[in-house]
Amino acid sequence: MLGLAGLVFDMGLIYTAQLTLNSSTQAAALAGAEAMALPGASQTSVAAAVQSLSSVSGGANASSLLTGAAIASGYPAMSCLSTMSTTLAVSCYGVSSTNAISVRQTASAPVYFLRLFGAGSFSLSATATAAMRGSTSSPYNVAIVLDTTHSMTSLDSASNCSNTRISCALSGVQVLLKTLSPCSPALSTCGTVTNGNVPNSMDRVSLFVFPPVTTATVSHEYDCTGTVTTAAYSYPLPATATYQAVGFVSDYRSSDRASSLSTSSRLIAAVKGTSGTPCLQVIGGYGTYYAQAITSAQAALVAEQISFPGSKNVMIILSDGDASASSSDMPGSSPTSGTYMSSAQECHQAITAAQNAANAGTRVYTVAYGAAASGCGTDTSSAITPCQTMERMASSSTYFYSDYTATGGSSTCIASSQPTTSLNQIFQSIGLDLTISRLIPNNTT
Repeated sequence: MLGLAGLVFDMGLIYTAQLTLNSSTQAAALAGAEAMALPGASQTSVAAAVQSLSSVSGGANASSLLTGAAIASGYPAMSCLSTMSTTLAVSCYGVSSTNAISVRQTASAPVYFLRLFGAGSFSLSATATAAMRGSTSSPYNVAIVLDTTHSMTSLDSASNCSNTRISCALSGVQVLLKTLSPCSPALSTCGTVTNGNVPNSMDRVSLFVFPPVTTATVSHEYDCTGTVTTAAYSYPLPATATYQAVGFVSDYRSSDRASSLSTSSRLIAAVKGTSGTPCLQVIGGYGTYYAQAITSAQAALVAEQISFPGSKNVMIILSDGDASASSSDMPGSSPTSGTYMSSAQECHQAITAAQNAANAGTRVYTVAYGAAASGCGTDTSSAITPCQTMERMASSSTYFYSDYTATGGSSTCIASSQPTTSLNQIFQSIGLDLTISRLIPNNTT
């Protein structure tokens, strides 16, 4: 009986030690996956992140239950898993073009009764694999800023979409909304909608357009009952005009598990419509100037974040990047100062507005849609291209995307960190980037 009790005691120690090693290996893999996705990540920084949460001496998960804990030779091992790329759109933009990491740890568990049989310890090992992205993170306030100048009515004949530019853009927005979380993934339904929001909402989304539209007609952007009237880029913007086509809502899907979009949502009516035709209108009438739209979207994000403490702010800007509004399009602005608001240095003003948002804590994504090799004609004192403008507006190179295959786009406008050029895949990648690392089976390919 004493012998059996001793054996059970030792086996219990071994079992507990194995669980401890399993947990720390998973934590180390998740830490490494998060480190992989950071701008400027390297093999050294990833390895350091793995070790920091491992069971090795000095690691946060070192345990007295384990002796001689070590990270196995050849690990951590980073790889580009095709499953993550094709099914979850986790592109291989991590260190050395990877999207997942495997960690293997070895250790020994001391035993006591088994020493009578010549065994002083029991060898253990554990392996865990994590993808860079895919798990739900904190709630987000997402401001989508769309170019709705007249150029968006032109045809994009590229194979990625082959439709009007606005249709291609709105298709991408729909993909994004299928990726975001309206409420907790644990809920089978988000509950009753009140003023466009569900109880305990997660990701709230607002739609901004430029040029601005009149407040008297902005409802037509989502109710399809009339024609929208655009307004000038006035400084200051009068109360009779707005850039916000749809306020922050979370009713775009009935639950996080729902695969279809809710047509009863104003946001979905705007970007998709109730019968397949989006209510959002592209009227144009004014040139491109988006520094004021960015500033307006940032102000709305700050206000939304105050209403929902603990949330994070995100801005997604889609345009060809060529700011070229005339001084007559911008009443009240300075025609020559080159600083906000002015009809000079318009592209640089957009960069400043986006950088101000980033400095305030907003993560700014930019999508250069068919950005040309030349443009930004008002930026005479400091020449810049539309592509460079869109790239410099992004919070980092990781958050810059480019569909240069679109009609009129320049093949030199390439996002090196995000090689995909399909708008649908771009928006799916952005949505996924708002998630965090997740554990995946070790045999995933």
